[in-house]
Amino acid sequence: MNARETAFQAIRDVFPLPGVGMERGAQEALDYRASKAGLDSRDRAFATELAYGAIKMRRALDWYLQPFIGDRAAQLPPAIREILRLAVYELAYTRADEHATVFEFVNLAKRHGHRGVANLVNAVLRRFLRERPAEPTRELFENEDEYLGTRYSLPTWIVRQFRGVFGPMTEAICSALNDPARAAASVNTQRVAPEALIERFAADGVTARRSPIVPTSLLVEDAAYLRRREAEAAGAWWTQSESSAMPVDVLNPQPGEAVLDVCSGRGNKALQIGARLAGEGTELCIELESRKATVLQARLEAAGFAAGTVVGDATGDLLEPGARFDRVLVDAPCSGIGVIGRHPEARWKKQPGDGERLARTQRALLERIAPAVHEGGALVYAVCSTDPRETTDVIAWFLAHNNFERGLIPSAYESLVTEDGDVLVPPGLEGRDGFFIARLERR
Repeated sequence: MNARETAFQAIRDVFPLPGVGMERGAQEALDYRASKAGLDSRDRAFATELAYGAIKMRRALDWYLQPFIGDRAAQLPPAIREILRLAVYELAYTRADEHATVFEFVNLAKRHGHRGVANLVNAVLRRFLRERPAEPTRELFENEDEYLGTRYSLPTWIVRQFRGVFGPMTEAICSALNDPARAAASVNTQRVAPEALIERFAADGVTARRSPIVPTSLLVEDAAYLRRREAEAAGAWWTQSESSAMPVDVLNPQPGEAVLDVCSGRGNKALQIGARLAGEGTELCIELESRKATVLQARLEAAGFAAGTVVGDATGDLLEPGARFDRVLVDAPCSGIGVIGRHPEARWKKQPGDGERLARTQRALLERIAPAVHEGGALVYAVCSTDPRETTDVIAWFLAHNNFERGLIPSAYESLVTEDGDVLVPPGLEGRDGFFIARLERR
């Protein structure tokens, strides 16, 4: 199986036919298919470029194909439509060897269809190369959001939501979401200094530099290197995006304090808290899923941090009566709109009603956890979303019903602070994930 076949099979895993096969995320699908095919590093990189690109650019690719297949699109077997998308992606968005591209994808159509559809694929691709259609332009669409959604291959409702939040920045955001997301690592400063880790990475030929915002976050040029080496780091560092590292930095736990981490997941933020406590104070983690809680506890132990873990729903009665904490992090479940640039398939899996549905859970979490914050203590609410229903609306509701006020944000975040005093990270720009962070202090 070559790189193009691997990319095709991975896409079929991401978008399986109803009731046929197991749906996988793009990275999981690529890992599985590339391993099964035994691809070397070069072919794996090519397969990844094709699969991720064709998944992200799905809407734009269908727009390019429409004049060439017209009404036949609905009758084409799904496998052939995926092959056409992949082929046009390679021809339109990469430095393709055009003859080889057409030859390989026509043969792929023969293997997954029949001679008739293979001839159709051949005809479509050759006509595409003859006519070389221009990219979408504004005058071809009824409004700006339809244009941006088609050109940058995003659902129109997501573009519309970005416009409501970011205004004139919207096109830059839509464009940036198709660039590679920036890789980063968080440093356990109890084990290694950031500068020493930069030197260690450099010795392996990998460039890294410190984040201009989060002092314990390193921006790393090679994401694959981080994935390969993280296990052997044994808690000295771990893969974590720069935006994901911001909430704990804003919370700023101090040695000797009692800190509560709500919705801990696999523990990236819990590890950050442990490093900041430096062996002094207490940390308690709450995680709903027992599988994630097991991973969390193992990672804390490997890093040398002592922390309690409670498995259960944080909207219920999990804490001891009267339990109080100096600092609380609520990294709430959210729609994940802010990370659609990092996960190629995510833009097509989200639904317009996700923000409204999840806001109910977010409010319930804050309402349940608020009494556990000491007077004068800090609560940081964070979501990897920029949907107002999950961000500003949730905080406005919470402040109207609880004796809290907004706290100060570190000066390093000045360019990301909103008029209300919250942190809002635009998705895609500078390779970052979209995030919202509010620091609240109990009166």
